[in-house]
Amino acid sequence: MFETKILLVDDEKDFVSALEKRLSKRGMKVRATYSGEQGLTSLKEDPDTDVVLLDVKMPGMNGISTLREIKKLYPLVEVIMLSGHGTVESAIDGMKVGAFDFLMKPCDLEELVSKVDEAKKKRREHLDKIIQAAGKELRSRIGR
Repeated sequence: MFETKILLVDDEKDFVSALEKRLSKRGMKVRATYSGEQGLTSLKEDPDTDVVLLDVKMPGMNGISTLREIKKLYPLVEVIMLSGHGTVESAIDGMKVGAFDFLMKPCDLEELVSKVDEAKKKRREHLDKIIQAAGKELRSRIGR
């Protein structure tokens, strides 16, 4: 199985540092950014990211705006929203825009890892379907 590639987008540097260490110890490759804009730049540099862990409340470009851009530019990347100031409204907004899930900070590490695994599996299933469809189309074009 391939290593899980995670992009962590959160303005709280201590939280990012701690979570990056904990997820890296579990064999995940974690890139950290501290704003929505930095997160989008990082995705542009490495669009093969499996899962984005995205804070809802950040200065500048907030999490919902960042999520909208991620889903527009990288629709197969799964996003798990994280919030220390979560409301039902922000969870609903995130899910409407295409978030895979929404967790409150601080979240249980086992629950987060489980959600990351589920999100990665969903992304891989979508990629497999696209590859299968492309293969069928190619075979039909060459007459097989």
